[in-house]
Amino acid sequence: MSRIRVVFFGTAELAAVSLNRLAAEPWAAILGVVTQPDQPRGRDLRLQPTPVKAAALALGLPVQQPTRCRDEGFLRDLRELAPDVVLVVAYGQILPAALLAIPSQGCVHTSLLPRHRGAAPIQWAILAGDRETGVTLMKMDVGLDTGDLLSSVVTRIEPDDNAATLHDRLADLGAALLVESLPRYVRGEMTPRPQPAEGATYARKISKDDGWVNWAKPAEEIGRRLRAFTPWPGAFTWHTDAAGLRRRLKLWRATPVAEVSGPAGQIVEAGDGRLVVACGSGALEVSELQREGGRRLSVAEFLAGGLLRSGDRLD
Repeated sequence: MSRIRVVFFGTAELAAVSLNRLAAEPWAAILGVVTQPDQPRGRDLRLQPTPVKAAALALGLPVQQPTRCRDEGFLRDLRELAPDVVLVVAYGQILPAALLAIPSQGCVHTSLLPRHRGAAPIQWAILAGDRETGVTLMKMDVGLDTGDLLSSVVTRIEPDDNAATLHDRLADLGAALLVESLPRYVRGEMTPRPQPAEGATYARKISKDDGWVNWAKPAEEIGRRLRAFTPWPGAFTWHTDAAGLRRRLKLWRATPVAEVSGPAGQIVEAGDGRLVVACGSGALEVSELQREGGRRLSVAEFLAGGLLRSGDRLD
């Protein structure tokens, strides 16, 4: 088959996986890569390239980083490239109607649309207690992840999955779906189908405050929150020690346990390598945590410091 002329839009690590997989396909002629501008990161706030830019430069591909992808100069350059397909994977900007008017375009989204449209489908799928999720290849329209469906792949959400492990699995599944489906779509072998109206949900962008643990909630729900927001922003709570010093604690790993009672947020066991906190119903056994300004520790290491005791309250 003749090579497919592709312009690739992406920013995040998930998109870099798809770019690398696409570049290895003999039928893919990547005309250029579009990604977000470099951002300051780290303590010295040095400008850092996006994961997609780093991958594109390693592949020797030309890169554009428009501040706004609706700028007329950028759109003119894109039209001159005359791509067969504009492909979008975790780019991070709303695409204008002028760009969507290019005849063929596709978007890889990490949920089973129409469920979890929006910026953070991976986290909200875990938080909602979904048993499965997946990746969808769709055509784009002016709505938020409302375009016609092309193909999808499903994966089970395992009980020990967190946002990081599920992200990595979906990145691999999305890249495989892309290289399998895109040639078929371009050849006219796939018929786009409208998304069903039933079952649509919105997965809004995550904020730092989403990681706060409300101990009045059931242990199962708190456990999902921890997994959904690991590694970022992380599940966190607060502890005030005997001297009145209030410290933030980040919870890295925990397991809901039944048949434990006590006031919500009270530490009902702290010793022999166990830290159990009562919830609105049930309790959470914490196995890894981190004090603000400290390092990530096992419960046994953390309790050796004497900072937490049975009967203490977390808020």
